[in-house]
Amino acid sequence: MHQNNMTRADFRKQIRARRKQLSDAFQQAASEQIIRQLSHLPELDTSQHIAIYLSTDGELSTHALIEWLWQQDKSVYLPVIHPFSTGQLLFLRYTPDTAMVQNRYGIAEPRLNQQLILPTRQLDLIFTPLVGFDASGHRLGMGGGYYDRTLEPWFKSRSGAKPLGLAHSCQFVERLPVESWDVPLPKIVTPDKIWSWE
Repeated sequence: MHQNNMTRADFRKQIRARRKQLSDAFQQAASEQIIRQLSHLPELDTSQHIAIYLSTDGELSTHALIEWLWQQDKSVYLPVIHPFSTGQLLFLRYTPDTAMVQNRYGIAEPRLNQQLILPTRQLDLIFTPLVGFDASGHRLGMGGGYYDRTLEPWFKSRSGAKPLGLAHSCQFVERLPVESWDVPLPKIVTPDKIWSWE
C-alpha cells in the first residue's frame, strides 16, 4: 500500500510490527544510545520532576533510562489511568519500592496512592510514548488520546510540563495523516538523533 493511501490504523499496524521484530540485543544497544543522547539535552539538566512510561509492545526500552534518571537524583513519575475522569492520566512518583498493579491494558502502573500524585502542571518533562512520528514532528499514538489530553495545556500556552518523544529510528515515516487536534511535539529523541521542531 502506498503511504499516501494509508490510514492511521494502517501506519499503527505497520510500525508496531516493525518495532516488534527488533532483537533483544538491538533493544539493549538502543536503550544505552538513548541515554547518551539525553545526557546532552539541556532540558534534562534543568528538570527535576520527570514523567516517563514503562516500555511495552516493542517500544524503546525505558528501564535503563529510569535507573539512569534515579542516579541523576531526578524524581521519576509514571502515568496511571485516572479512576473516574475518562481518558485522563495521573502521574505518580515512582521509586524502586513503589507497589505496582496492572491496568486495564495489562501495563504495570503504580498502585493509586493520593500521596504519590504530582499535578501534571508541576512536572518539568513528560517523556511521551508514540507509535510513529513524521518529518513535521507529528506523533501517532495508540489511539486512546490519553497523551493528547494530558499535553493540551502545554500545546495551548507552552507552559507547564514539556513533552519529549522517545522512539526507535524505524518508527519514522515521512508523513502521517493528521487530525485537527494533532499538535507536533517540540522534540523527539531516537538512539541516533535529536529531532527538534522548536
